[in-house]
Amino acid sequence: MEKRYMLRWYLAGATAARTGDEMSGPALLLAGFAATGSPSSASALLAGLTISAAVGGPLVGVLLDRSERPGRVLAGALALYAAALAVILESLGRVPVAVTVLIAACAGLLGPALSGGWTSQLPYAASRKSLPLAHALDAMTFSFASLVGPALAGLLAGSAGAPTGVALSAALICFALPAAWALPARRVTSTAAPVLTDLASGFRSLTHTRPLARATATSTLSCVGAGMLTACTPLLGERVLGDAGRGALLLSGIAVCALAANTVLARHPGLMRPDSVIRYSTLVLAAALLLASTGVPVLLIAAGVLTGAGEGPQLAALFAVRHREASDRLRAQIFTTGASLKLTGFAVGAALAGPLATWSLPGALLTAAGFQLLATLAFTVLTPADADR
Repeated sequence: MEKRYMLRWYLAGATAARTGDEMSGPALLLAGFAATGSPSSASALLAGLTISAAVGGPLVGVLLDRSERPGRVLAGALALYAAALAVILESLGRVPVAVTVLIAACAGLLGPALSGGWTSQLPYAASRKSLPLAHALDAMTFSFASLVGPALAGLLAGSAGAPTGVALSAALICFALPAAWALPARRVTSTAAPVLTDLASGFRSLTHTRPLARATATSTLSCVGAGMLTACTPLLGERVLGDAGRGALLLSGIAVCALAANTVLARHPGLMRPDSVIRYSTLVLAAALLLASTGVPVLLIAAGVLTGAGEGPQLAALFAVRHREASDRLRAQIFTTGASLKLTGFAVGAALAGPLATWSLPGALLTAAGFQLLATLAFTVLTPADADR
């Protein structure tokens, strides 16, 4: 009974936190665009929020792995992240953009707690028998958040102003605090090793376990392309769909398609192996970006459908590979480090897209397609000639 209760709490908290997280990026992008009128400044703000995750992710993971009450560590990270969003909101238009970007970068240190930090605690919130179902439900919280978060950001930007979206995203993250605090305690075997030793063990596992290494490299490069597409959505909305806020709604359309694709795969689990899904999803995403670069409204909608068909299964497959390959001792660090690398890739893409989109929107989208093809190449290079697990 306690496990079932905890799983409900876990899913409620994960949904609230991830919806706030998914909302915060588009909301900050729109708020920055409204405050400065510059795509480059807006994309720099989004990049600042995500680029520091590469540093924060491994450290958050080590703290979670070492703690007997990881839920309290997670709750503290969520509270600080929400507070930072409030500070960013207050600073927009009142201080130089560079200062706001620096605040966003500090907040980004905690970003992996909202994604990988939650997922790493799933085995302690669900019984062993219900774990396969719990994994599927956990992946669904990402799809739901991706659907609702950007939609709320776009709708609020048009009706109540872009800053309202940032405020609501912070509030949603705060709603998750009780669920995080209530996560069950666990037994920790030893915390005597230095933090740097644990960090080295986690990175060694990511780089020396071939399925983890290729899944991480492929998904990180793919996220560069995803970050470029997200940063381009205000301009796509303005130039192709008639309003910048509709670019955020495009992200919600992508999430709907991702949810539909994952539903199909959930009903036919043997259709494709997780590793194969990761490989071929990048080709689907490259094709979607090529369609988006045309600037034709109908083809842009088709690009959104294809993007969802690639992104949703890729995320579910990535989780499957991590759960299959990660050891219990390093589980949180594997998830948060993997999340931080993806967030950093996303940030690099967002930073590149700003100047490129100002020069040429189609050029930025074609460059994003190139990163998806590079991700495919990375998977191929890291796959043995005689096997594809």
